[in-house]
Amino acid sequence: MNKREKLIVKYVEQLEGVGIKVDHDLLTKVTIGLGPSIYNVDASTVASSDPSELQTVKNNYLIKKLGLKDDPKLDKAIDKVVDTLGRSNKNKYRACVYYLLCKEFGKESIYDK
Repeated sequence: MNKREKLIVKYVEQLEGVGIKVDHDLLTKVTIGLGPSIYNVDASTVASSDPSELQTVKNNYLIKKLGLKDDPKLDKAIDKVVDTLGRSNKNKYRACVYYLLCKEFGKESIYDK
Protein backbone atom coordinates (compact mmCIF):
# COMPACT_ATOMS: atom_id res chain seq x y z
CA MET A 1 0.00 0.00 0.00
CA ASN A 2 1.50 3.31 -1.07
CA LYS A 3 1.45 6.55 0.92
CA ARG A 4 -1.64 7.96 -0.82
CA GLU A 5 -3.58 4.71 -0.30
CA LYS A 6 -2.72 4.82 3.42
CA LEU A 7 -4.05 8.37 3.63
CA ILE A 8 -7.26 7.38 1.84
CA VAL A 9 -7.76 4.66 4.49
CA LYS A 10 -7.53 7.42 7.14
CA TYR A 11 -10.03 9.52 5.22
CA VAL A 12 -12.46 6.61 4.95
CA GLU A 13 -12.12 6.01 8.70
CA GLN A 14 -12.88 9.67 9.43
CA LEU A 15 -15.96 9.69 7.19
CA GLU A 16 -17.30 6.33 8.32
CA GLY A 17 -16.65 7.38 11.92
CA VAL A 18 -19.35 10.02 11.54
CA GLY A 19 -21.75 7.71 9.73
CA ILE A 20 -20.98 8.60 6.11
CA LYS A 21 -21.23 5.83 3.50
CA VAL A 22 -18.16 6.44 1.37
CA ASP A 23 -17.95 6.36 -2.43
CA HIS A 24 -14.34 5.14 -2.56
CA ASP A 25 -13.91 6.03 -6.23
CA LEU A 26 -14.96 9.64 -5.68
CA LEU A 27 -12.89 9.98 -2.51
CA THR A 28 -9.85 8.72 -4.41
CA LYS A 29 -10.44 11.24 -7.21
CA VAL A 30 -10.89 14.11 -4.73
CA THR A 31 -7.67 13.04 -2.98
CA ILE A 32 -5.73 12.88 -6.26
CA GLY A 33 -7.11 16.32 -7.15
CA LEU A 34 -5.52 17.76 -4.02
CA GLY A 35 -2.08 16.80 -5.31
CA PRO A 36 0.93 16.92 -3.01
CA SER A 37 -0.89 19.01 -0.39
CA ILE A 38 -2.18 15.79 1.18
CA TYR A 39 1.35 15.01 2.34
CA ASN A 40 1.82 18.38 4.08
CA VAL A 41 0.68 18.28 7.71
CA ASP A 42 -0.70 21.82 7.67
CA ALA A 43 -2.26 21.78 4.19
CA SER A 44 -3.81 18.34 4.58
CA THR A 45 -6.31 19.54 7.19
CA VAL A 46 -8.85 22.35 7.38
CA ALA A 47 -8.67 24.67 10.38
CA SER A 48 -12.40 25.24 10.69
CA SER A 49 -12.01 27.79 13.47
CA ASP A 50 -10.03 30.07 11.12
CA PRO A 51 -12.35 32.23 8.99
CA SER A 52 -9.63 32.81 6.37
CA GLU A 53 -9.20 29.05 5.99
CA LEU A 54 -12.93 28.61 5.40
CA GLN A 55 -12.82 31.47 2.88
CA THR A 56 -10.04 29.61 1.06
CA VAL A 57 -12.17 26.46 0.93
CA LYS A 58 -15.04 28.52 -0.46
CA ASN A 59 -12.98 30.42 -3.06
CA ASN A 60 -10.53 27.77 -4.20
CA TYR A 61 -12.74 24.71 -4.06
CA LEU A 62 -16.40 25.62 -4.26
CA ILE A 63 -16.11 28.58 -6.62
CA LYS A 64 -13.00 27.79 -8.70
CA LYS A 65 -13.00 23.98 -8.77
CA LEU A 66 -16.71 23.18 -8.59
CA GLY A 67 -17.77 26.28 -10.54
CA LEU A 68 -20.39 27.45 -8.05
CA LYS A 69 -21.51 31.07 -7.74
CA ASP A 70 -20.69 32.94 -4.53
CA ASP A 71 -23.82 32.61 -2.44
CA PRO A 72 -24.71 32.29 1.27
CA LYS A 73 -25.53 28.62 0.53
CA LEU A 74 -21.80 27.97 0.17
CA ASP A 75 -21.08 29.18 3.70
CA LYS A 76 -24.00 27.14 5.03
CA ALA A 77 -22.69 24.02 3.29
CA ILE A 78 -19.20 24.54 4.74
CA ASP A 79 -20.76 24.99 8.18
CA LYS A 80 -22.77 21.78 7.73
CA VAL A 81 -19.63 19.82 6.76
CA VAL A 82 -17.74 21.19 9.77
CA ASP A 83 -20.62 20.10 12.01
CA THR A 84 -20.70 16.67 10.36
CA LEU A 85 -16.98 16.10 10.93
CA GLY A 86 -17.20 17.57 14.44
CA ARG A 87 -16.36 21.12 15.43
CA SER A 88 -14.04 19.86 18.16
CA ASN A 89 -12.21 17.56 15.72
CA LYS A 90 -8.93 19.36 15.08
CA ASN A 91 -7.98 17.01 12.23
CA LYS A 92 -10.64 17.53 9.62
CA TYR A 93 -8.88 16.17 6.58
CA ARG A 94 -9.14 18.47 3.56
CA ALA A 95 -9.97 15.50 1.34
CA CYS A 96 -12.93 14.65 3.59
CA VAL A 97 -14.17 18.24 3.67
CA TYR A 98 -13.93 18.53 -0.13
CA TYR A 99 -15.53 15.11 -0.63
CA LEU A 100 -18.52 16.08 1.52
CA LEU A 101 -18.87 19.45 -0.21
CA CYS A 102 -18.72 17.78 -3.61
CA LYS A 103 -21.51 15.40 -2.56
CA GLU A 104 -23.51 18.23 -0.95
CA PHE A 105 -23.66 20.13 -4.23
CA GLY A 106 -24.00 17.06 -6.48
CA LYS A 107 -20.83 17.95 -8.38
CA GLU A 108 -19.34 14.46 -8.61
CA SER A 109 -19.19 14.80 -12.42
CA ILE A 110 -16.37 17.35 -12.02
CA TYR A 111 -14.11 14.37 -11.30
CA ASP A 112 -15.16 12.40 -14.40
CA LYS A 113 -12.88 14.49 -16.62
